Amino acid sequence: MSAQILQPFGIKSQPVSFQVPPPLSLYIHIPWCVRKCPYCDFNSHEAHGAIPDREYADALLRDIDSALPLIWGRKVYSIFIGGGTPSLLSGEALSYLLVQVCMRLPLAHEAEVTLEANPGTVEADKFAAFREAGVNRLSLGIQSFNDMHLQALGRIHSGDEAKRAIDIAQSHFDNINLDLMYALPGQALEGALLDVRSALSFTPQHLSCYHLTLEPNTLFAHHPPQLPDDDASSEMQLEIETLMAEHGYQHYETSAFAKPGKHARHNLNYWQFGDYLGIGAGAHSKLSFHDKVIRQARHKQPKAYMDGVAQGSQVQGEQVLGKDDLVFEFMMNSLRLNGGFEESLFQERTSLPLLLIRHELEQAEQKGLLVREAGRIAPTEMGRRFLNDLLQIFLAAEH
Repeated sequence: MSAQILQPFGIKSQPVSFQVPPPLSLYIHIPWCVRKCPYCDFNSHEAHGAIPDREYADALLRDIDSALPLIWGRKVYSIFIGGGTPSLLSGEALSYLLVQVCMRLPLAHEAEVTLEANPGTVEADKFAAFREAGVNRLSLGIQSFNDMHLQALGRIHSGDEAKRAIDIAQSHFDNINLDLMYALPGQALEGALLDVRSALSFTPQHLSCYHLTLEPNTLFAHHPPQLPDDDASSEMQLEIETLMAEHGYQHYETSAFAKPGKHARHNLNYWQFGDYLGIGAGAHSKLSFHDKVIRQARHKQPKAYMDGVAQGSQVQGEQVLGKDDLVFEFMMNSLRLNGGFEESLFQERTSLPLLLIRHELEQAEQKGLLVREAGRIAPTEMGRRFLNDLLQIFLAAEH
């Protein structure tokens, strides 16, 4: 968003000044996977042989040590261990890592600690160790229960292995998320609904249902598969949302459904423009100070990251967010929430008065994309369906 458009609203003359920092989360990135999926654009690298989990854990801890001055005295409300495939870690390495993290950072009471896991046999056999290590929420990358679709997605587990992994997970965890994808190559409406019904038969606390998209720099982007058309995928989305509501799940974010009280607290902190320290190869951070907000990015390649940690140079890039960035990034995150946000949260998380974007808000309301009621701002049903169009209003200067 360019400064020229924002200047009439006084954004450039409005100083950033935070009285209280937002809640802080910790993200830990494990960069290795068994095989790179053709749709994946995350920072993941195929592991050729055993991964150096203890060496990497030590690098993560040194990374935290160097970041302590940036977050000194602040509580951590959630931890998310993502990847890649974090379940490739041994139970011993994960236990060592989490114990050492808790010695360095004050963890809030009953903090949510999530680990992403693949439902393959080897990973599922580690679930007990992960729970004992301190993980209290498991996120399983199921994607589909249909073997044909799993093969098309490049997944290395079968539908039966997915069901077995869920059974094992539920014997150790009482808070589980299942990741599903729809609009898959060769998938029809009934196939998409069958996957969701299969997931619902396990009554998980949380379900994430993602529309498969062709991301740049992926194998699918270079060799696109035949996907359902827009009308078919829209019908899948509507039917999935209806089915989830019938089973008592709250559709609280674009792709997220939860039983009451089981919303993903870590992800909510992202969507409400909270702070997070990201450690590990390719991890990103967003941290607020009394007079600025910064973003950091670590080196993506595992070796470059570990070498960087050893030399005290693991941060590859750092940026101070301008006031125009704060406005757009807040809206880009918070408008993913179906319930929107309290008006007061805008100033709390950006330090800017809501009055500065009054014209954009009015424009979004006039187009039927946004509603303002009782001190809340939320996307309408049409705004949720056309979220990119809604966000473009806050990027009007680019067009």
